[in-house]
Amino acid sequence: MGNRSRRAVLGLLGLTGAAGATAYALRDAGSAATTVTVGGPTATPEPTPTVIDPPVPATSSSIVAENRLPGSRKWIQYRDNSLCSSDVRGQIMGYASTTSAGHGELVDFHVSVRDGRDYRVAIYRIGDYGGTGARLMTTSEPLRGVRHPQPPADPETGAIECAWPVSWSLRIPESWMSGLYQAVFTADDGHRSSTPFVVREPQRTSALLVVIPFATYQAYNMWPKDHRTGKNLYRGYLPNGKLGGTEHRARKVSFDRPYSGSGVPSWFNMDSSFVRWAEAAGYDVTYASSLDLHDGTIDPADYSAVVFPGHDEYWSRAMFDASMDAVRAGRDLAFLGANNVYFHVRMEPSSHTGVKDRLMACYKSGHDPSPDAAGRTSRFREVQRDGSLAEQQLLGIQFIGIVPTDKPFPLIVKNADHWLWAGTGVRDGEKLPGLVGIEADAYDPKAVEPAGATRTLLAESPFKDSRPGVKHRTIQHTAHTEFPDGGSVFVAGTFHWPLALVDGDSWADARIKDRTARAKIRKATANLVDRMISR
Repeated sequence: MGNRSRRAVLGLLGLTGAAGATAYALRDAGSAATTVTVGGPTATPEPTPTVIDPPVPATSSSIVAENRLPGSRKWIQYRDNSLCSSDVRGQIMGYASTTSAGHGELVDFHVSVRDGRDYRVAIYRIGDYGGTGARLMTTSEPLRGVRHPQPPADPETGAIECAWPVSWSLRIPESWMSGLYQAVFTADDGHRSSTPFVVREPQRTSALLVVIPFATYQAYNMWPKDHRTGKNLYRGYLPNGKLGGTEHRARKVSFDRPYSGSGVPSWFNMDSSFVRWAEAAGYDVTYASSLDLHDGTIDPADYSAVVFPGHDEYWSRAMFDASMDAVRAGRDLAFLGANNVYFHVRMEPSSHTGVKDRLMACYKSGHDPSPDAAGRTSRFREVQRDGSLAEQQLLGIQFIGIVPTDKPFPLIVKNADHWLWAGTGVRDGEKLPGLVGIEADAYDPKAVEPAGATRTLLAESPFKDSRPGVKHRTIQHTAHTEFPDGGSVFVAGTFHWPLALVDGDSWADARIKDRTARAKIRKATANLVDRMISR
């Protein structure tokens, strides 16, 4: 019996009836297993969370009802919080055994606590919830902390793989709606860290599927940021404790490790901002991890519309093919960030446990010692000599440059009579301040064209490219590309688009100060999603 099937069967055995109480095991090194109950009495620093029971088929009205439940702001980790766990001291940190799980399946959490303090795990579902941003779903009983060793980097690949024992396990209740969830680890002295995961519902085809970019999260994950060991797919530390260049980076990164610092992945706020906006709007939505596209757990062709809300740079060939097949099947895709589908990666099993897809290889411009049938792990536009896998073939436009982090540029509207801009009141040439930030995409006439497709440019924005050696101004594009089989792909072409969707908490206010510009982006995004799901 396959691992997923075994877990599904175990989940059904663990679920109770009308009372809605779901048992799951708590395990910690050196202690016996404990059983607590989701939806039943638990020891918790917050009021016992409400769990909807019995479960009902999720629809748009269910999303609305879910988001009317009491929310909590304790899910969010502010940047100036002095109790954020430090990678140097390692007060508390942990990781999940999977990026996503369905009803009845287990999510194991592996937690290390420096001083052996007691701690709790709180599970939050991210949404609107009256503007608080999340709902507390359940909280563990006090758990005894154990300090686990920090592994060295693999001398050949730079991979850092933790083999920590399971500290706490959660079986996903049938009553929990698909969503983006966050596990928050809090020691009894207040130090905290976290890790995200997705609850999926592949058995239910919602109007909208949202894909969370866990592959890209790990590519950027520098854990541990200790000035000695940490590596990601970009950089690593020098002997003097300073960050080195690409020659010191990792060639492989592991999902079996915490995210650095507070446990919030890089650019997680792009994803959480869209999630909060979409749920506030009441869209019928379900969620998936990018690895669900890779292994076929989720088929994007089963949905009318698929949104990739954040920075989704690292893709396997299986992800690329599944998304291209969906477009050819007449489905609509939207990428709300920039520099997507850029690096081709290979998923490999853990070298410690053998669990599949827990190690990700990307050799980039270096020699790939073990390319498979999908090709070497480099930029997609370089995998084939003729450039036939360039991301523009799927996206209609592709990565063009980097925007200075301290100086976002305005998004300049083009084709203001297009349906995307309906009701926004924009005019051709109008500047929406602060919208072009971090990285940018554009149409590249030298790259492979999507055969038979029609591209409409919806913004054309000059900006100063901050890449070393680039002195000229570059043009950013927002684009909508219609394919001959009826599918389409929208690409915002900037990191700041999804950050405009939520006020506060997403740190958008500091980057996109113009409220009118934010309002116009929200209306344009509603136009986009409404059209995608109505088709």
